[in-house]
Amino acid sequence: MAQQRRKRRRPQIDTRKKKVDCSFCKEGKRVDYKDITMLRKYVSERGKIRSSRVTRLCGVCQRQIAVAVKNAREMALLPYISQRKS
Repeated sequence: MAQQRRKRRRPQIDTRKKKVDCSFCKEGKRVDYKDITMLRKYVSERGKIRSSRVTRLCGVCQRQIAVAVKNAREMALLPYISQRKS
């Protein structure tokens, strides 16, 4: 009696992209470089622009935020780096 080998099934992996819940797209807000309180949420304590995975923004809004932060830094509304506590 010859035994037949059974094929093993691979576990199913969900390959669908997760839908991003962008707060700007939902509420119809516009990104403005003059709104410093809004921009501070998207900049870390060290002055780096937070990634879209952290901020939960879509790609379009993330790029708009990056441009707005850079414009605000150029206009001296936001610092390039925060003051270090000694």
